[in-house]
Amino acid sequence: MSSGKKRRVVLLGSTGSIGLSTLKVAENLPDDIEIIALAANSSVPELAAQALATGVKHVALHDASREAELRALLPPGVKIHLGTEGLLEISTLHEADIVLIAIVGTSGLQPALAAIEAGKDLAVASKEILVMAGEIITARAAEKGVRILPIDSEHNAIFQCLEGHRGSDTEISRLILTASGGPFRLTPAAELIDVTPEMAMNHPTWDMGPKITIDSATLFNKGLEMIEARWLFGIGMDRIEAVIHPQSIVHSMVEFTDGSVLAQLSNTDMCFPIQYALTYPARKKGNLKPIDFAELSKLEFSAPRTADFPALTLARTAGLTGGTLPAVYNAANEVAVEAFRAGKIKFPQIWETVAATMAAHATVQSPTLDQILAADHQARIAAKTFTRPA
Repeated sequence: MSSGKKRRVVLLGSTGSIGLSTLKVAENLPDDIEIIALAANSSVPELAAQALATGVKHVALHDASREAELRALLPPGVKIHLGTEGLLEISTLHEADIVLIAIVGTSGLQPALAAIEAGKDLAVASKEILVMAGEIITARAAEKGVRILPIDSEHNAIFQCLEGHRGSDTEISRLILTASGGPFRLTPAAELIDVTPEMAMNHPTWDMGPKITIDSATLFNKGLEMIEARWLFGIGMDRIEAVIHPQSIVHSMVEFTDGSVLAQLSNTDMCFPIQYALTYPARKKGNLKPIDFAELSKLEFSAPRTADFPALTLARTAGLTGGTLPAVYNAANEVAVEAFRAGKIKFPQIWETVAATMAAHATVQSPTLDQILAADHQARIAAKTFTRPA
């Protein structure tokens, strides 16, 4: 971003936790960031309030049935874009510089591709985009000369640690993603069958949406991040690892071939990676609280319990196999998490469902987007058969 020029941002998923943090960052840096469009699924009052506060001229609402309700809350001159087509419309606005995608699930994939085709940079918080179609997304972004800037704290940390080393594959030994370990880091394996959705929602360090919070409890969140990192940084899955770090202060690390390790540290606030992505390559002061090292009693690290939490092993299999299998890994997990939240399956059945769905899938290599979407659809159907009561 050139000096003195605001970054004009389209924010998809404005009413979720990432969206709210993005709006906070923009409010704190009014000379550097301007929100020009907002999108939400169905949170009409919240979306309207955000539109009034930011003064945007474009809002998108996925739930088209609530258009009249939204219109009644907006001032004249604000254009409402509806449904999937509406997301595509605001993702390609001529005046936009960057599209921040914070939509949970797979619905951010088409807007991401549309934004790339329109020459917009992407700030990506939705793991599913690169997990499902990383090969397509990264290749097209390279062809169009647009940047993919990571919002996840772990990938943003690696992005920062690789500054000056991107493209120097021979210098990099490992990418090391940190994980809090979730609320069951020390829970004996035999007790995991008794875990309830309410227990899984009690994350020790981060305040996130329900899907991501449960994914953190199962370590599927880290598995998805491993696959995402493979595409973001062009590093093979055999050189991407995860380590448990309960304090969530070290957000990730890069080990270089000489044995040196660079780490990025900050307080547990998603505003840090969001601000860096939206102001990159500049660093702005903002009002984020720096670490007080005198207050830190310790920083712990340990190996993940892969035998008790197989999500990382399944992710490595999906990432190494490639093709449509990562999309299957993601889709089956989404179905299993939904079933767990609904009380249909037990906690360990989340990874059992994903393993069974992956085993039943015939992987297509170098898939087209249509083949990826078909694999996603088929995996959801298969996973639902594994989550039905016997």
